[in-house]
Amino acid sequence: MSRVLVTGGAGFIGANLLRQLDPSHEVRVFDNLVRGQRELLPEDRDLELVVGDIRDPDAVAKAVSGVDVVIHLAAFGSVVESIDDPIENFEINARGTLEMLRGTAGAGVERFVFASTGGAIMGNQEPPIDESSLPWPISPYGASKLCGEAYLHAFAGSLGIRPVALRFANVYGPYSAHKKGVVTRFIRAALAGGTFEIFGDGTATRDYLHVDDLCRGILAAAESDLSDEVIHLASEKETSINELARLILELVGSDVEIVHHDRRPGEVERNFARAERAKKVLGWEPQLSLREGMASTIDWFRVNDRIAT
Repeated sequence: MSRVLVTGGAGFIGANLLRQLDPSHEVRVFDNLVRGQRELLPEDRDLELVVGDIRDPDAVAKAVSGVDVVIHLAAFGSVVESIDDPIENFEINARGTLEMLRGTAGAGVERFVFASTGGAIMGNQEPPIDESSLPWPISPYGASKLCGEAYLHAFAGSLGIRPVALRFANVYGPYSAHKKGVVTRFIRAALAGGTFEIFGDGTATRDYLHVDDLCRGILAAAESDLSDEVIHLASEKETSINELARLILELVGSDVEIVHHDRRPGEVERNFARAERAKKVLGWEPQLSLREGMASTIDWFRVNDRIAT
């Protein structure tokens, strides 16, 4: 794994992954810089940036040329926005993944690690879920990721790609100031003195995984000999939105008003996953508790996020 391509490398997860990659690896980042930000790339890392779109076959061919492994993080990642614009969501997540697979196969690259999703792809099922649970997405975002997984299986069966689809839990951590998710919103409100806006009554649950733990799983998959696998990377802990809010307020030492809004369509009510397969085939399991990971994330926001401070 000496030459690595990271699509979406200028985004939240990519920014953290690049900082965990072994310095001996040659690294190329492929990003259109629409959602990603050039300033998130590590300044002390010698890397190549290819600015382009994953839906553009010519740009894809340039990006995949000469690499040993593709880590495909680039995505349209919002459940709510996917409902507003399902076509754009499909174009980026499904067609974009198809173009990446075509380019990867054309360049003779076998290893392809795909950033899939846990809760959104499974829909409203009784947790905990695992790789044997039946995917049943209730949002265009979840459907587009399931489509991407199907293309991985197809290319493994017909074109010799050795893909691994990793179903991510709800990821949080540093370099996420540009994100719109609940962790960023809550931390900013707690630090700056705002309101916590909760959609629904706050009993909805999620599986929160620190980005450092996630990146260790991504690298383990990239370096493995696995082929045509689907694996959940999850904390195995179920945390409600109300519990998350209380934890952040306790860690910050603040008290804010909590405002409830109507539940948003397309979002699952309960979700957390088992990670037994990741433990078995990758030797991976999460190391950071939610309290530890959230404390370090808050510390990062205190120093780096001007809006929060």
